[in-house]
Amino acid sequence: MTPSQSPTTAEELRGVGLRVTAARVALLETVRTGDHLGVEAIASGVRDRVGHVSVQAVYEALHALTAAGLIRRIEPAGSPARFEGRVGDNHHHVVCRSCGAVADVDCAIGEAPCLTASDDQGFSIDEAEVIYWGLCPACSTARNS
Repeated sequence: MTPSQSPTTAEELRGVGLRVTAARVALLETVRTGDHLGVEAIASGVRDRVGHVSVQAVYEALHALTAAGLIRRIEPAGSPARFEGRVGDNHHHVVCRSCGAVADVDCAIGEAPCLTASDDQGFSIDEAEVIYWGLCPACSTARNS
């Protein structure tokens, strides 16, 4: 691999010590091309790529990939878990209260942890998770009509 090439999905899996399987490759690629997908949507995307896969296998792979830092799990209050491929930059999210749409929001300050706690209680803070709530443009327009 030359310095200008990015690693393949299989190389990324090996790089974090995970066994390379067709289902894991398909899952990682599905999450990365999706938009804050839930488990059922991920399972459907994996099935489209490799055929049958159980929901339990999807959960197990999601857990392994999240623990390895290749994907991120977000859990907006009142919503099922969602997964995304954007990791390592401590970005935040905005969630529509009406339809549940989720979008990425970059940090207001730009550096991790993005927010300085008024009292860190002695913790060494390395990440802040912020979820903004409101209405997406489509729901806002529909409500105002």
